[in-house]
Amino acid sequence: MIPPRVRWTAALLALPLALAATSCAPQEPEPSAQPTPSATAPVIAEPEPEQSVEPGADAEVDPTCETIIATSIVTEFERIGWTSREEPFYVGATELEDGLRCMWADFDAPASDNLQIFGWSPIDEQTTRSAQTELVGQGWIREEAAEGVYVTENPETIIAPDENGYGITYLFGDGWVTVADTKQGLVLIEWPPPAS
Repeated sequence: MIPPRVRWTAALLALPLALAATSCAPQEPEPSAQPTPSATAPVIAEPEPEQSVEPGADAEVDPTCETIIATSIVTEFERIGWTSREEPFYVGATELEDGLRCMWADFDAPASDNLQIFGWSPIDEQTTRSAQTELVGQGWIREEAAEGVYVTENPETIIAPDENGYGITYLFGDGWVTVADTKQGLVLIEWPPPAS
C-alpha cells in the first residue's frame, strides 16, 4: 500500500506538470463536464496569478510557511484542515538561524506520518561544505545535478520514501538550501520569489 504522504506528494507534483502541459497546448473549447475528484488525492485549484510589487514598495519579504510554497498548495492544505508549524532549520547538528522549516499536517488528528515538510534557508559556502560532509559521514547520499547538490537520507533508514526511493532530502544551491520530506517535495518550494 502506498503511504498517504507519497500519494499526497504525487498529487501535488502533478499540478505543475499538468499546468505546463495545458499552457503549451493549442487552445480549443473545453467540454462543460467537470472532472470527478479522486477519492485518494486532494483536488488542487490552479495557482493564483502572481501579485506584482508596486514601484517604490518594499520588495523585501520574509519567508513564511505560507509563502515558501505555492498559494494553491497552501489553500488545499487549509481546505482539508491542515495547518503549519514553524520549526528551526537544522542541517545535521547545525542550526541555520535565518532559516525556516515548516511541517504541514492535521495536528488535531492522532499522530501519523501523514504530513509534509518544506524548508528554506540562506547558507554560506563554508557551512554548506561542513554540513554535506557531516551528513555523508552519517550515511546520507550526495548527488550533484544541474540545479545544485542533493543530499538525501540513508536508504536503510527511510520511513516513507517517494516513488523513486528518496526520503528527507536537502538541495544545496548558490547561497541557499531547501529541505523536504521527500526529494519530489522539493519542487513545491518556490522561494525566494522571482525578481520582478
